[in-house]
Amino acid sequence: MPHPEPKEATPDGRIADNIVYFGRTLRKAGMRVGPASVKDAIEAVLAAGIGSRDDFYWTLHPVLVSRHEDHPTFDETFRLFWKSHELIEKMLAMFLPVAPNVREKQKPRAAENRVSKAMFEGHQKNQPAQEIPEIEVDARFTFSGNEVLRGKDFAQMNAAEMTDAKKAIAELRLPFDMVRTRRFKSNAHGRRIDPRAMMRSAARTGGELILPKFRSPREVHPPLVVLADISGSMSQYTRIFLHFLHALTEKRRRVHAFVFGTRLTNLTRQMRHRDPDAALADCSAAVKDWSGGTRIGDTLAEFNRLWSRRVLGQGAVVLLITDGLERDDVAGLSEEMERLHKSCRRLIWLNPLLRFDGFEARARGVKAMLPHVDEFRSVHNLDALADLCASLDKHSARSVDPRRWTEGGARSAA
Repeated sequence: MPHPEPKEATPDGRIADNIVYFGRTLRKAGMRVGPASVKDAIEAVLAAGIGSRDDFYWTLHPVLVSRHEDHPTFDETFRLFWKSHELIEKMLAMFLPVAPNVREKQKPRAAENRVSKAMFEGHQKNQPAQEIPEIEVDARFTFSGNEVLRGKDFAQMNAAEMTDAKKAIAELRLPFDMVRTRRFKSNAHGRRIDPRAMMRSAARTGGELILPKFRSPREVHPPLVVLADISGSMSQYTRIFLHFLHALTEKRRRVHAFVFGTRLTNLTRQMRHRDPDAALADCSAAVKDWSGGTRIGDTLAEFNRLWSRRVLGQGAVVLLITDGLERDDVAGLSEEMERLHKSCRRLIWLNPLLRFDGFEARARGVKAMLPHVDEFRSVHNLDALADLCASLDKHSARSVDPRRWTEGGARSAA
């Protein structure tokens, strides 16, 4: 079928106004789209013309999208804004009463809630104010707005809620977990004699007076190593996870951040920037495989070969953030997970798929990884992150035992 010739766009038509409204919707949904970007988009459409839907998409995309993590938001906004019949259905739904829908709800798209609220925000503002009668309600068994936000899935938050979530992540309190090292420090109440300190003290008096000196084992914060999946299946959580990594780096020393999709990227240096937006901008420039495929086994093999000896000393704790959906063969994944598990003191797997009540460990990658982790946790909302931070200095609870999700654990529980 021959490709249709692009039609020439004229500046006196409605396309320029629609692009302006489209840019405003993107900005309300959380993207960085200013007047200059909208002007460039209009000029790009005037120069390229309007051909197929895909041509129009790729004319606007490189001009309006400046960050990798904004791809899902742009895709959802483009789908709703430039697809007339869906837009009409949403507009009619606001004014016409409809029968309750008893069908099973479909899995929401990434950024759908933020885009929908941004598109129809004007409708709410233009409605006349209605007098609401004052009603006294017993609020002992109700939830506050903060509690609702803490339990809400990151993928379903709008732009305002995402901003509040980032502030809450920045205020997370990390536990004061310590590990004992082989080195010692001077301690007047220690139980071990410190011969070197005694000789140094005696040298000051010419050996005439030798006083006992004591020492005790030194305790330090263990290194925290984060391996975060940024593949396409994790795109709706990538940006909020990067904010979580930045909060960890800012509040604690010896935090090493790595991201992986089809390759492994070390973002430890980029995360040290005090400004989170500047840190994420540096991360976006450093990573080359955003929202692509997943090669968990190969990236773990690269980490074990090049980085494990450098960052996994002194009782390091590893946070592995991924859904476990391996695209390649899982033959070597189990071996690399076993090596990673033996190289660290504690391996915690954070999987956003645990937000589903009916989750089962059926995927090949999940089955290969589960036997080699100490904890299996969800990471889809603020409550899950808070529980993780509170548990770093405690023993693993039964509720996060990975054996609960394996066949043997299921049989024993039954």
